[in-house]
Amino acid sequence: MIHPSLLRKQRIIFISLLTLILITLVVGLGLGPASLSYDRLIPTLFGQGSFKEEFVLFSVRLPRIIITLLAGMALALSGAILQGITRNDLADPGIIGINSGAGVAVTVFFLFFPIDSGTFVYMLPVVAFVGALLTAVLIYLFAYSKTEGMQPVRLVLIGVGFSMALSGAMIVLISSAERAKVDFIAKWLAGNIWGTDWPFIWALLPWLVVLLPFTLYKANRLNLLSLSEPVAIGVGVSIEKERIVLLITAVALAASAVSVTGGITFIGLMAPHMAKALVGPRNQLFIPIAILIGGWLLVFADTVGRNILESSGIPAGIMVALIGAPYFVYLLLKK
Repeated sequence: MIHPSLLRKQRIIFISLLTLILITLVVGLGLGPASLSYDRLIPTLFGQGSFKEEFVLFSVRLPRIIITLLAGMALALSGAILQGITRNDLADPGIIGINSGAGVAVTVFFLFFPIDSGTFVYMLPVVAFVGALLTAVLIYLFAYSKTEGMQPVRLVLIGVGFSMALSGAMIVLISSAERAKVDFIAKWLAGNIWGTDWPFIWALLPWLVVLLPFTLYKANRLNLLSLSEPVAIGVGVSIEKERIVLLITAVALAASAVSVTGGITFIGLMAPHMAKALVGPRNQLFIPIAILIGGWLLVFADTVGRNILESSGIPAGIMVALIGAPYFVYLLLKK
């Protein structure tokens, strides 16, 4: 049973994070090369703005902000699941190669398959999921030992190796491609939010709508998987079955996010740790907080990145890496 004081603390933090996200969204909607004053935001939202104001708000800024919010939530949830099933605080879909697997699949699809403008947006998450799942299965097989089970340290090391190998494979794939396609893949690798239109939201949203409640339903299983294997088996948990189901869930969340945002790393690493520091390690408590933190981190990084330079800005993936890399080193030294 969760103590009432912890539940009260979680609710206060949850509401505070929602407020912080709302403030960041409002600030982000008003910033950019095309002027849209803050006193015109509410009238424009209710259809009382000029054509220019409505275009800037509904066609440029609002879909981009919603995409970054949803993607950050998906990456944070994916990281929380991976850290739980591997019992490794350094697990993150970007660090252990899952994002790279999705990236190679997207690259192959983009370079070598005919693109139908009507289905391209909705096919991307599926293609990314297939590539990420194949990568995750290979990493899992290499990290698993019949005598010792899943080795968390080995999983991270093998994942980093896969990430480097797949990044090299992606460079080989694009080395002989057309210039326009190479530019797109380069932006994808940098984590430049490119899916900035409403269809990308409808392509990403169903994955979160289905997998978020499913993960919360499995929260107690995640609590048990974070214990030692003998204890989990002793209370009746089918360890391998639960790990595989939750691994597929984490892969689907990460793949759907990076298919429209590009190679974003460290969100899945930082958000769960921050949430655990605030409300403790029980998944029922920290997962909702981690999701909000992940969404806010990516929105904040993208808002700062696209306004810090006059021309094209700094990709959100680079901004997140500037924050996340030192945090990763800190965790590595600490753990």
